[in-house]
Amino acid sequence: MSAEKAGAPETPVKPFGIDPRGPRFGASITAVLLLTVVLLGLTETLGGDLVARALQPAALLLTVIVALFAWGAFAGIQKHPYGLLYRAVVAPRLAPPAEREDPAPPTFAQLVGLLVTATGLVLHLLGVPGALVVAASAAFIAAFLNAAFAYCLGCQLYVLLVRARIIRRSPARA
Repeated sequence: MSAEKAGAPETPVKPFGIDPRGPRFGASITAVLLLTVVLLGLTETLGGDLVARALQPAALLLTVIVALFAWGAFAGIQKHPYGLLYRAVVAPRLAPPAEREDPAPPTFAQLVGLLVTATGLVLHLLGVPGALVVAASAAFIAAFLNAAFAYCLGCQLYVLLVRARIIRRSPARA
C-alpha cells in the first residue's frame, strides 16, 4: 500500500530549477559594487608596493567581489549569499515565477565573473596600470546587462560552449 493511501501526508515535489529573478537580483547588487570599484579605481593612484596596492579601497572591494563570484561558481548559484537573500527577503513578496531555469548557466556565469575579476585583481597587485578598472568595467557591463535586460553573457557563453561540445550540459533533474 502506498504512503498516500495509508493516510500519510504527501510531500510536495520541489520543482527543478531556480527563479530566474534571483540571479538578476544578485546581478543588480554586483553591478552597484563593480561600479563603485571602477569609480574608486579611477580616483586612486596605482600605489608603490604590493601591500599598498592590496590595501587600496578599490582592491579591497574587488577582493570581496572575487570571493562572492568564487562562492557562486563553486558552491552553486543556489547557495550564493545573494540567492539566499533573494529567497528569504524578496521572493516571498513576489508572485511565484512563471517558469524556472536550469542553475547551470548562471553558475557558469559566476565562474566567468570570477575569472575576469580575479585576473584584474592579480594584475593590479602585480602593478599593471588600469587592470583593476578594466576588469571591473567588463564585469560591470555583464552584470548590468543581466540586471537591466535579463541578458546573461556568461549564460550565453555556457550555451555556446555546450553547443560546441567543449563542455557538457549539466544533467537535467526532474
